[in-house]
Amino acid sequence: MNRVVTHELIHAFDHCRAHVHWFTDVRHLACSEVRAANLSGDCSLVNEIFRLHFGLKQHHQTCVRDRAILSILAVRNISKEVAQKAVDEVFESCFNDHEPFGRIPHNKTYARYAHRDFQNRDRYYSNI
Repeated sequence: MNRVVTHELIHAFDHCRAHVHWFTDVRHLACSEVRAANLSGDCSLVNEIFRLHFGLKQHHQTCVRDRAILSILAVRNISKEVAQKAVDEVFESCFNDHEPFGRIPHNKTYARYAHRDFQNRDRYYSNI
């Protein structure tokens, strides 16, 4: 349940921050899906073992890419090739965008670190 809520809240954050054109630009949708798959825990090692999908080299990136394509195909009536092209176009920049967390919260410890970073985000610039 936490993973699903986090996934949807990342979409809400993207909607407020980036003024996403959900229905007219498939690249906007692809970027939000990449971010949601990356940051929500959809591709955690435990989830991937339960799905019987796991690997060693760049598996997280592959999982994020695949989950984003599946999510796009679930909500838009487009071909798989168009979805793959959209994800490929935005993948690098969207995969590396970790806002609002600042890091990928792989587990509860990393989530606590991300929350601490968020609380201290203005600390270093307050004396300028």
